Amino acid sequence: MANQLTYNVAVVGATGAVGQQMIKILEERNFPIKQLKLLASSSSAGKTVMFKGQEIVLEEATPDSFAGVDYALFSAGGAISKELAPHAVRHGAVVIDNTSAYRMDPEVPLVVPEVNMDAALAHKGIIANPNCSTIQMVAALKPLYDRYGIDRIIVSTYQAVSGAGASAIQELLTQSRDVLDGKEPECKVLPVGKLPVHHQIAFNAIPQIDVFTENGFTYEEMKMVNETKKIFGDDNVLVSATCVRIPVVYGHSEAVYVELKEDYDLAEVKSLLEKAPGVVLTDVPEEQRYPLATDAAGKLDVFVGRVRRDLHHPRGLHMWIVSDNLLKGAAWNTVQIAEELIKARA
Repeated sequence: MANQLTYNVAVVGATGAVGQQMIKILEERNFPIKQLKLLASSSSAGKTVMFKGQEIVLEEATPDSFAGVDYALFSAGGAISKELAPHAVRHGAVVIDNTSAYRMDPEVPLVVPEVNMDAALAHKGIIANPNCSTIQMVAALKPLYDRYGIDRIIVSTYQAVSGAGASAIQELLTQSRDVLDGKEPECKVLPVGKLPVHHQIAFNAIPQIDVFTENGFTYEEMKMVNETKKIFGDDNVLVSATCVRIPVVYGHSEAVYVELKEDYDLAEVKSLLEKAPGVVLTDVPEEQRYPLATDAAGKLDVFVGRVRRDLHHPRGLHMWIVSDNLLKGAAWNTVQIAEELIKARA
């Protein structure tokens, strides 16, 4: 970033999967850092992490860790964010929180830079990062929402195990080897919920992410419902979601059906998607070219394909959306918000 000023940045949850990606992106993007503070649990304090060729010692995250910090990037779980984010704000830091702790707080903007960066500029110290599945969906739908309006969204997700953490990745790999070797796989991690009931993820699909609510939908599904309305600032958008965990390590995929408010031209829809910031249209079905999780892994963009008119509803539209859940779905969206805040102040 071509900016003369530099900033003190703290990463809370620096040893986690998302925290590690934040550190990597800060380095790759050459974020204007004066001092980087890496915060984690007491058990990790004293360990070191390499950043731009230098070893940085991990520190325990405490209420006093944020003195002099300009931007505090949180990804250590909702309880930690609830406990420490107010202290970071008290010390003068802008908190960008990747947990669910503040997403639906009416005082906290819920931000995807390509969609509603203006909301972030009105923050009161804390900015929330949406759920990974919500981020990629609204980034792709934003140009259509602006041009035609949206009445209804029905989304089915096919979510990578990395969204459930390192233990879920390891379980997928271990179970896959066991099944291929003719062994009975152990199920200890997925689905993550309140019950001690777990299912095989290798060579399987589990139609549960997070715990079930009283209405029969899971919390993950309700996050997509409520966060989409908040990000668009439109409670009239009808959203229904079914979230499924599949045996993919990185990259969430989504089949999205949307009913637009106005008639549309399919060629114009594709043109809008091609021009949308942070969106890559890969839609050449006659050559079997469309977004794949394996292609999206490690990339910052949201990939869209299989764009087609519904067979029955005159304003219905189908599309396939893929993105790396740890990058655009988490770490990159967080760093991107900080970058845009700096640009806005320049």
